[in-house]
Amino acid sequence: MLQDRYGNDISTSSAAARDAYSEGVDRLLCALGGAAEAFEQAIAADPGFTLAKVGLARYYLAVGRVPDAQATIGKVDPTAPGLTQREASHADIFKRWLGGDGPGAYRNVRRHMLEHPRDALVAQTSMGVFGMIGFSGQAGREAEQLAFSTSLAPYYQDDSWFLCQHAFAMAEAGRVAPAIELSEKALGLNPKNAHAAHVRAHVLYEAGDTAGGYGFIREWRKGYGKDGALHCHVSWHEALWALESGDADRMWEIVDADVAPGKAWGPALNVLTDTAAILYRAEIAGVDVPQGRWREVSRFAQDYFPNPGIAFADMHAALAHAMCGDVEALARVRENAAGPAGDLVKALAASFAAMAAGDWAAAQTEMTGVMAEHERIGGSRAQRDLLEYIYLTCLLRQGAAAEARLLLALRRPAKVRAGAVKALH
Repeated sequence: MLQDRYGNDISTSSAAARDAYSEGVDRLLCALGGAAEAFEQAIAADPGFTLAKVGLARYYLAVGRVPDAQATIGKVDPTAPGLTQREASHADIFKRWLGGDGPGAYRNVRRHMLEHPRDALVAQTSMGVFGMIGFSGQAGREAEQLAFSTSLAPYYQDDSWFLCQHAFAMAEAGRVAPAIELSEKALGLNPKNAHAAHVRAHVLYEAGDTAGGYGFIREWRKGYGKDGALHCHVSWHEALWALESGDADRMWEIVDADVAPGKAWGPALNVLTDTAAILYRAEIAGVDVPQGRWREVSRFAQDYFPNPGIAFADMHAALAHAMCGDVEALARVRENAAGPAGDLVKALAASFAAMAAGDWAAAQTEMTGVMAEHERIGGSRAQRDLLEYIYLTCLLRQGAAAEARLLLALRRPAKVRAGAVKALH
């Protein structure tokens, strides 16, 4: 029986299908363009190759093409004859996940990895801040993420994709020093790995190395194709560091070319959240942001996320609605927030409504309970700094500058000198 690059048996007798599938997995894990084409080639070489169809569905999900992902996984039968036990379990996990049973899929992931720790595509579902753990809405999910990656570390000692994801989990849990070393190793093993570059950016951000991070991502991004799934988000990192470096003109160049709606290529989730985040962070850094930009983000959110349910998207949508004065859209998020972190979304929407009305004391009150557990919203610490800075703004608008400085020093000490909030400097 043929095997994939990770040494797992695969039910195809076609070497061409095997090679194309392995290429697709590698490109998917590294967020490089061409993954879909590789999986399609594998299917063309062997129309009955189940895992190639699963891989294609996973790619569609990764780039936000949910209907295509669901249609593709609908053609997969985990009970099809000829599948190994691993392949059947592998396919079942994705059927459950794309079918809306995230908790059930995650339980099966944990069992699956005990028996098949080198099944990288299954492991990948629960790695990173946008995976099953990252979007679980559960308290303590950063610790769980690190525990999950640590349990697999012995099986991926020289794998660029895994090492960068393990480094990410370390950095998000506060272990920045070892994450720096591990991210360097991951990038050295595969300099083209977009996830490794992305994680390197996060690690440098957590270390407070604005100059080093800005220089690194600016150079690395020059060779990254816009068809890569992380292109929008990696561009956001460069824009953010341009802002922190005082180069607002460069920030706008990046936003208008590679981040904003209609300009970016990538998942709608990244376009919404990255654009809303950079606009607000620009405002509190003292940059003039035309309200028309907020209206554009608000419309995008209503087009692509009309039904609340993904907390990370809903939080940013609510902010955009509040900033452009769309009271009705903001109320819909507040009233219909759902999912495991829906309670936090409702509180944030109420806070943003108070902000829009100029009631900063009420905005602070609504946010206070969220600040102790905003990891449940999802996203990275770098992304959730948006909430840290909004809270600081609430304090500053009430004349509590000393308290705001103390809070920043206690909660995000590496960012004290970043100049992110103009009134603090």
